[in-house]
Amino acid sequence: MADGEPVGAGETMLATRHWGLRDEDFVQRRPLRGQITKREVRAFSLYCLGLRPDSIVWDIGSGTGSISVEAGVIAHQGEVFAIERDEASLSLLHENVAKYGGGNVEVVAGTAPEVFAALPEPDSIFLGGSGGNLPDILEQCATRLRCEGRIVANFATLERTIETYQWFLKRGFLAEISMINAARSRPMPDGSVRLEALNPVFVVCAWRQGPSSEDCADE
Repeated sequence: MADGEPVGAGETMLATRHWGLRDEDFVQRRPLRGQITKREVRAFSLYCLGLRPDSIVWDIGSGTGSISVEAGVIAHQGEVFAIERDEASLSLLHENVAKYGGGNVEVVAGTAPEVFAALPEPDSIFLGGSGGNLPDILEQCATRLRCEGRIVANFATLERTIETYQWFLKRGFLAEISMINAARSRPMPDGSVRLEALNPVFVVCAWRQGPSSEDCADE
């Protein structure tokens, strides 16, 4: 497929595109302002989501949609809902979904958790941004998540990470924290190569203890 060639809804996009896009493949704001989940963190977060081919996925605070379009390739028989409230990001999100989404990624413009009511119960939830509504979003996600589902949240600060981790434990979830601390090669003028560290990202992954839990959405 040639660069810039339009992709129709569905078609053969998901059947032909490899999983694992580069950060620079996505349309982003200039200068870059951290609105994309970096590929190292993206890969780990997608793994933690435990996606199946038919998963229903919520991507909250989707930004430019890197998680959504990659999740759509894995959950190619399911649906991904890319939730974003920021007007500046929505046009880029639409563009990336049109280019890479393959027809099973739907952009949901609006504020979480208000937009959740119109969405089907999810198997997996990725939380990339909360817009200051973290407690309300977590409560709604815990209520709507299917019994064997998973919630994955990314944070830049340890304080928010611990707050979210403890919230899940008090709510009866099992949870764990991982820190992704990656570095990328950068060529030097003399031909040598050095490694340049990326900002560390904290990943909280939470799941229920078993499918018998009464505190989850019906299948």
